[in-house]
Amino acid sequence: MRTSGRLLASVFEMLDAQNLIGMSTLHVNDLVDKFISGNLAARPASKGQYGFEYVLNCSINDVVCHGVPDPDEIIQDGDIVNFDITLEKNGYIADSSKTYMIGNVPPAARRLVGTAQGALWQGIKQVRPGAHLGDIGFAIERHAKKNGCSVVREYCGHGIGRAMHEDPQVLNFGRPGAGMKLREGMVFTIEPMINQGSRKVATKSDGWTVVTQDRKLSAQFEHTVAVTKTGVEVLTLRQDEGVGCSA
Repeated sequence: MRTSGRLLASVFEMLDAQNLIGMSTLHVNDLVDKFISGNLAARPASKGQYGFEYVLNCSINDVVCHGVPDPDEIIQDGDIVNFDITLEKNGYIADSSKTYMIGNVPPAARRLVGTAQGALWQGIKQVRPGAHLGDIGFAIERHAKKNGCSVVREYCGHGIGRAMHEDPQVLNFGRPGAGMKLREGMVFTIEPMINQGSRKVATKSDGWTVVTQDRKLSAQFEHTVAVTKTGVEVLTLRQDEGVGCSA
């Protein structure tokens, strides 16, 4: 899992170096596909999962999650776009996402992205042996509400390992002390989806793309984490996050 996590972090570091303005979301998909399969000699785990044809989800502006790469969808100056990517190496899967701020992003959108990233780290900081899943969800929702945002409830984190989606579900809301007790060796994702307005969402006619009902912005961040003897290890930690973000 550590190997898969490190490799997946390097995919985002590759994207960090790209000028995404004017690039289609399908072109980004193809860049990631080539990098994972060629440079990393790994497998893009999303490709073919549940009949999905692509290696990533790309969710722009009011898209909450599961956005489908499209040659006609062009990334524009001022957009926020989440790339959700999975990678399998030697039979183990890692899952992570990052919301990119493209060019001159308005202050309100920047605040939303910062809130979403902060919510992720508030959740991660709860992870340790003896804590509960409800502690994670409570911390995430508290941070979002404190910053005037809402938390999507229909989608959540999940166990991960040899399969992409395993038990348990890791909700982005909850009560302290509720839910499964965490123990050393557990590996799962934490992935809050934070909306600028209402938490209500809708699925588009393609059967994949989930958008905010009020068409306000949404942002998401995700990491794969492991419960250690003393706390938590973020398996998909990126260089741009550094030790200051570690829990």
